[in-house]
Amino acid sequence: MKTLRRLPANSTRVLITAVAGVLLAVAARADVSYEYATVVTADPIVKTVRVTTPRKECWEEDVVYRRERHHDNGVGTVVGGIIGGAIGNAVGHKKRNKQVGAVVGAVLGATVGSAVSNQHRRTSTDRRGTEEVCEVYHDYHEEERIVGYDVRYRYNDVTYATRTSRNPGETLKIRVSVSPVI
Repeated sequence: MKTLRRLPANSTRVLITAVAGVLLAVAARADVSYEYATVVTADPIVKTVRVTTPRKECWEEDVVYRRERHHDNGVGTVVGGIIGGAIGNAVGHKKRNKQVGAVVGAVLGATVGSAVSNQHRRTSTDRRGTEEVCEVYHDYHEEERIVGYDVRYRYNDVTYATRTSRNPGETLKIRVSVSPVI
């Protein structure tokens, strides 16, 4: 004769709970069915929304393209430096003062000569053309949109209510579940 080995109490409870859960799930699934109920009303749920429509407008504009040219051949700088150096040298009384005066005069003369030369030698060339310019405007308007339906339906002479995302039509598929009341 074989003897049965006894399981610890904890393991027995876990096993019984697992088996009971599986049996309840199978039993519950067996008591669910799908049927069709008659739709009594399906009232649309309307929401006002703001709609933005972008609109692009373009036009032609006259533009001037300016290109400036700078003609610097260095003549103004050299001439200004020579004249400034000569004046600086002439102003000084001693040899050392004449040297310092010549250098300072040459630098100042070269700067002035360059500026005068650049002022008279700068030319610009203008070219005309057209460019397309665009701007985006946003037009707004409000419109009403259906966002769902408040549905009343009848099943077994009892009226129920629900909300759906789309119009159910004349019938509504429902899930019927039967469970005992203890």
